[in-house]
Amino acid sequence: MTNRVASASFPRIPASFFGIVLGLAGLANNWRAAQVAWSLPAIVGEVLLAATVLAWFLICVLYGCKWIVAPSAAKEEAVHAVQCCFIGLAGVATMLVAQGILPYSRPAAITLFLIGAAFTLLFGLWRTGVLWRGERDPAASTPVLYLPLVAGGFVMGTTLASLGWTEWGQLAFGGGFFTWLAVESVLLHRLYTAATLAPPLRPTLGIQLAPPAVGAVCYLSVSGGHSDLPAHMLIGYALLQALLLIRMSRWIAEQPFGASYWAFTFGATALAGATIRLSSTDPHGAMAILAPVLFVLANLLVLGIAAGTIWLLLTKRLLPPAQAPALTTLTGKQP
Repeated sequence: MTNRVASASFPRIPASFFGIVLGLAGLANNWRAAQVAWSLPAIVGEVLLAATVLAWFLICVLYGCKWIVAPSAAKEEAVHAVQCCFIGLAGVATMLVAQGILPYSRPAAITLFLIGAAFTLLFGLWRTGVLWRGERDPAASTPVLYLPLVAGGFVMGTTLASLGWTEWGQLAFGGGFFTWLAVESVLLHRLYTAATLAPPLRPTLGIQLAPPAVGAVCYLSVSGGHSDLPAHMLIGYALLQALLLIRMSRWIAEQPFGASYWAFTFGATALAGATIRLSSTDPHGAMAILAPVLFVLANLLVLGIAAGTIWLLLTKRLLPPAQAPALTTLTGKQP
């Protein structure tokens, strides 16, 4: 009886909560880049990094314990057509933490990177192998399909470059880039032709911004950070995705606010970060104009979603019920 009570009361966080780490890490990287570009206080980026590491540690522990105290729920999530892809964020988040702590400890950063990269690659290969077998309901195809290999490839490439292994980073960029193009064609076909997304799934559209934005950051990392045509093309496509999401915001917001809205943060912070890195190359160019605006907007977005998440936590509405339907777990709250 005691074990049953403990299992029922244990916080069963969904794997999508790793998206919190991605948003915080992205904002920390923005402040680090802003410190270099505009001499903003360095302490802000380091405080955000500390929050990122703390969030990553807590979510890793809670999600790992979920497999111990509620293995049936964890297995259900792992085989779910939509939710399973979020598990790949565990490796991505770990690589981002490795990138963040690199200035403090290279051995620790390399260790975490190897763990995160191995998990990302193995999970991505396993999940993609399942997808290639077909017989998939088109309604289950959402932007979460980008997470295992596209997000993983781009973050892996960026981290490899920061470790000084640029050629390996270029290989990772290539894997992420061409997987993105292939998956996007499937997703756009689904959005154009299949049934409309159910409200609980609509916040996943925030992930649509991430591939070009995170890809731009990775490209800058593995190519020397030059302001060239490919970098501008990636940023331009990311801006287009951002405008489309703004245009669809009222439709997306039919789903009440929940942890799933962190899906918007990684792409938004990556877009701001890419323009900040390029802003110093031409003080009067487009990037110099865009960078401060996108930096402020990224801060407002992440801090606003963080404040809303804390409020849901304090009012005990953040986590889904223990016996919630499978789709509910995606959003972090009941629809």
